[in-house]
This record gives sequence, C-alpha cells and structure tokens, in this order.
Amino acid sequence: MTFRHICLTSALALAAGTASAEMNFNRIASFATPLNMAEGEDRGRETSAEIIAASADGMTLVYTDSPLGVVGRIDITDPKAPKALGNTDVGGEPTSVTVLGNTAYVAVNTSESYTQPSGKLVEVDLLSGEIGESCDLGGQPDSTAHDEAGTFVVVAIENERDEDLGDGRVGQMPAGWVSKVLIEDGAMNCDVQVIDVTGLAEIAPEDPEPEFVDVNALGEVVVTLQENNHMVVIGADGTVMNHFSAGAVDLKRIDTKDERGALRFVDAQPGRLREPDGVQWINDDNFMIANEGDMDGGSRSITVFNKNGDLVWESGSDFETAMIQAGHYPDKRSDAKGVEPEGMEFAVIGGTPYAFVLGERSSTVSVYDVSNPAAPAFTQLLPSGIAPEGAIAIPERGLFVTANEADLIEDGGARAHVSIYELQDAPAAYPQLTSEGADQLIGWGAVSGMVADGGLIHAVNDSFYGYQPTIFTIDPSQTPARIVAALPVLRADGNPAQKLDMEGITLDGEGGFWVASEGRTDRVVPHALYHVGADGVIDKEIGLPTELMSVETRFGFEGITKIGDTLWVAVQREWKDDPKNTVKLVAYNIETEEWGAVRYEKAAPEKGWVGLSEIVAFGDWVYVIERDNQIGAEAVTKKVYRIPASEMVPAALGGDLPVVSKEEVADLIPALAAQGGYVVDKVEGLAIMQDGTIWASTDNDGVDDSSGETFFWQVGTAETASN
Repeated sequence: MTFRHICLTSALALAAGTASAEMNFNRIASFATPLNMAEGEDRGRETSAEIIAASADGMTLVYTDSPLGVVGRIDITDPKAPKALGNTDVGGEPTSVTVLGNTAYVAVNTSESYTQPSGKLVEVDLLSGEIGESCDLGGQPDSTAHDEAGTFVVVAIENERDEDLGDGRVGQMPAGWVSKVLIEDGAMNCDVQVIDVTGLAEIAPEDPEPEFVDVNALGEVVVTLQENNHMVVIGADGTVMNHFSAGAVDLKRIDTKDERGALRFVDAQPGRLREPDGVQWINDDNFMIANEGDMDGGSRSITVFNKNGDLVWESGSDFETAMIQAGHYPDKRSDAKGVEPEGMEFAVIGGTPYAFVLGERSSTVSVYDVSNPAAPAFTQLLPSGIAPEGAIAIPERGLFVTANEADLIEDGGARAHVSIYELQDAPAAYPQLTSEGADQLIGWGAVSGMVADGGLIHAVNDSFYGYQPTIFTIDPSQTPARIVAALPVLRADGNPAQKLDMEGITLDGEGGFWVASEGRTDRVVPHALYHVGADGVIDKEIGLPTELMSVETRFGFEGITKIGDTLWVAVQREWKDDPKNTVKLVAYNIETEEWGAVRYEKAAPEKGWVGLSEIVAFGDWVYVIERDNQIGAEAVTKKVYRIPASEMVPAALGGDLPVVSKEEVADLIPALAAQGGYVVDKVEGLAIMQDGTIWASTDNDGVDDSSGETFFWQVGTAETASN
C-alpha cells in the first residue's frame, strides 16, 4: 500500500450527528453489487463484495465477487453517486485484488480440490474492464498486496485445509507459501519467486496457511499464518527475516454463551490464541493484526507488534466495547468468536494515521488514531453493510470504502454492498443511540416500542432477547441519544420473564408500565398485556378473550398506548376476520375489563406486506407507524399517520367494526435514505415528548442477518411534521 499525507480543505456535513463539529468519517453512499450485472442477467443470483481496491487516481473501485467469479468495477468520480461499470469474468474464484496505476492484479483460485490446489494472478484493465496477462501461482491464493514503488505484487498462497476432514485441523497437505511476482516495465514476470514459510510455526509447522499479507515502505512483507497462530516478516530480498508466535490473550468481561438473546459480559477466557487474519503496517517497524480466530482462538481483539516480535499494544476485550454500547454486539456469536475482527486498512488522511478494523459479525468499522502505536486511540464506530470483508482508503480524496460480502437474497434481506465514507469537518452521524457513559456496560439491540416520560424515553427489546426482556431508559437530549438505564423485566419469582415478545410500552400513570407482547401460539408465546411495576416485576397478565383468540394469527400486538382508562394496541397485520388491507386497533378498559376494537385501513403493499408497528396517543390525535417489510430501493411505505382521537371509540368484538380515518404526518424514507446505506425495513418505535417532538427508531434484529444499525432520530413535532 502507499503511505500519503494530505490536508483536507473542504467537506460536506451530514444533518444528523454527534457532539460538536470536528473531523469525522461519515458514510455518504452505498452501492448494491447486483447493479453491476449486465442488462438481462438474473439479478436474483447470489453476488458479493469481498476484497476491494482503488485506481491510482481514486476514481474507480474494483472488488472481488466470488459467487459470480468476477471482479466488479464502480465509478466514484462523484463518491456520493457511485455508478456501475460492470463485471469482468476472471475464470475462477477471485480471492483478492490490489491495484497499481489502472491495472488490477486479481488473485484467482482455480483449484480442483483441497489436495490439488491451483491459482493464477490476472491483470484487469480498470478503464476497459478487459483481461490482460496472467501468471500461474501453482497454488490456491488468498490475499494480495504490492509495494509502494510498484515493483512487485505479493500473494499469500494459503492452500487452505478441508474443514470437514480431521476435525478441520492443520496440517493438511499441501502446505502454503508466499509468492512474489515482480512487475518489470509494467508487465508481470511470471518466473514467480516462491518464499518458503514451512518449519516456522509451533502449530503444524509442516502446513503453514498464509492468510493475509501487507508491505511496508521498505518493501518488507508481513504475513499472518492464521491457523498456525504465527507471524512471519519477510525482507525486501525475499528471505524470512523474523517470525514469532502471535501468542495468546487473557480475555475478561466478555459474553461467551450463546443464550437466546442474553447479553451478559461477565465471562473470561484465559490464554485465548489470537489466530490473526488481517494485518497492516502502521509504520516501517510496527504492524496491527485483527485477531479473528479459527480453530482454537479468536481473541476478539486487535494487537500491535513490532517486527522484531515485541508486543507493543493489545486491546483485549475493549475492542468490543463500542460495538456493545452501539447495539452491534452479535449475541449469536458469543460462544464462538464474538464480533470477529477480520479485515483491516491503514492510511494517513489529513495528517492523521488511521487504522480501520472491520468487525465481520458486528458489521462495523472501528476507527483508531495510531499516531502512537503503543497507545492507539479509538475515535469512531462506523456502520457498514452486512459482514464487511475488505476495505480500501483513498487518502488524497479523504475517502474510505468497505466491501460487505453478505447477500441475503434468499431471506429477502439486504444485498451485498460497497459502502463509501468521507472524512468531513462535521459531527459523526453514527451512532445515533448508545449506552456509552452509563454507570455499567449495557448491551442492547432489537429496540421496538417506545414511550415518552417527561424528558426521557422508555423503550423495550423484542423476542430476540427473549431470555433478557428489558426496559431501557433513553435520554434524547444528548447527541447521540444515551441509554442511561436498563430495567430487567421479571416474573414474581425474580427470574427474567422469558417468552415475551415486547413490541409496545406505555406509562400507567403511577410510575409503572403497560407492555404489549406479540404472541406466537405455535411457540407457546401468548398474546397478552402485562402490567410491569417500577421495579420491573410483572404483577398482572391479561390474556386475550375468546373472540380475539379464535381469529388470531402470529402477527399480533405491535404497540400500546393509554387514553384515560383504556389501553389501545395496534395489531400488525390482518387477522382471520379482517377484510383485506385492514387491521384492528384493539381496546381494553382497565377498570371495566371490557374489550373492543376499531379497524384501520392500511396501504396495499406493492411488494411483500404492509402493517402497523407502533401506536402513540398525543393531544387530540393517535399516531401510528405504517410500514412495509421491504428494504433499499424496494421500500415504499414507512410513514407516520394520525387518527382523530374522537374516532377511537371501541365497538364490541364480533360485530361490524368502524373504520377510522387517517392523515399522513411524515414519510420516513427520506430520513432513512439520508443515512448513506440502504433503507432498512423495521421502523418500530415512536415517542412524542410533552412539547410535541416526535422521535422514531428502528429495530436492528439483534444483529442477526442484519447490519445491526439502529437509527434514532427526530421526525419533527406533532403539530408541524409533514411529508
């Protein structure tokens, strides 16, 4: 890579942000990889963006797409409006790419099997997309890098193991090595130099599996042997100048149990092998590694080593802290490797040396100022697409880019994306909700219903955290908004109230709460209303009457509000007795214990479904969120409507129910699109303060098949908000 210093003289600010104006990276655009398919191609096929690089002028991006066997190109002349340049078939599985000038050098895996690995290094012209010369690498390649002078490309030949054999252990022959391809007069010399790294590691020394390589300004190459838990430093002359074990870390304050949505950072793992993946030089003497782990390790941390083998700095479990506080901790990976730091990038931008570390499972970028390699300073947490794999900085343009590999087409979820960020003289736009500054480490996610309480907001998590139902207290007066307290919801015996799907919350007027739980009778999760005291203990459970249970479906209560003695709950989607495109607003009178309902006519979906996800009474109106389940360009309906409170007169169940009128208050899609990523689907929280300020929030699905992003923003006021 190239080390360059620049001075940024101008940048554009985002509307939303945190703290006072200062230099921050903010996401400005995203590009969905299916856009690079040619007209007529099936965009329903799986695609991906894995490793990414940029042209010398920083105007063109190129990324590897292994499912399609291509490299994709993107025009970022205007980085806020990336344009598709199409895909180039490289004749195999591309594993990595690095760029010199306008030539991309693509490592391509052509292996017939694990025991007969093969690969090549292929030239691709970034201007035309045409294939040039290729060199036989003799084995299965992984990562690539080049020196600053552009005289060689180095390739990690992994010859990866078969994880289904021998419990997935090394060694499995053939061994890997490092290849060095010289660039002479702009052309590859295919008399490839093979650098032997066998016999060095303590773990399976006969079977090294080089994973990631990087080159410093002296032409020295650092190599991670992930499965071997070893580091190798190769001199400019192509000989091994040093090697040493990556060692182990004593981890404290981590969550190691994959319980059903229970965030408990109370465990320890002594002697956890680092097993590093990504590596980047941060100067000519020191490099940083991302300790993803594999067979026995995964320290969930990042580490700085000197090339002589001295440990310079270790993050330990602190690396996960910002992700936990921002709601990005992936609980389903607790028993494995946590957030899994994997890819990395280093660049000097605006005079500051930055390390960018990708959290594969948290879908984040952790930004560190590494001016002092012995004390890297965390500066920002950036949202990414799902499962960031590769990254590239473009220092002269103040840009940083991630390639996000997960393509959730089978689940109707987000497609693989490339995300673009810019260093701006502006506040950080993300996170918009964090538990940083709380008296204790508060993990959270899947925020659903909300309710205002004076100057604070209370919010609940949904069934993703079914083993840890919680009422969070949010201070929206701070930027970003702060979760200042977490109240566990308990049964009378003091145990967590498992099998709740809390989708709505409202105040009882006496210091406690009413909570609406969306039922799943097929999973023994009841449709019910719960009264929760100020101490978090449930003291009353109200089940649904026969008239409702006889027509119920799994798409139940999605919000709750209180008008006088009556609780009103919004039902998400049609039940068995509802006319098409109508749903019930169900009423329960606390004093008389009588049930009733009205009907609400929702938009007809253009694709998927449309339903209600929140209800809030304020003044003479009742406000609801109406949303579809679509994301990105497919999203149509994410709106706030209001209903005259005078029409909220419940009719008896079983008869004809009156249909209330509605008036659009705000279209939420522009605000979601302004975040620079894809439009998320789950707008589920709404709270209206005493002065009429409307706050909305999104549900991040507990970072499960989701980018983990939670947006929490001010929509407007109850009097003036409009579309």
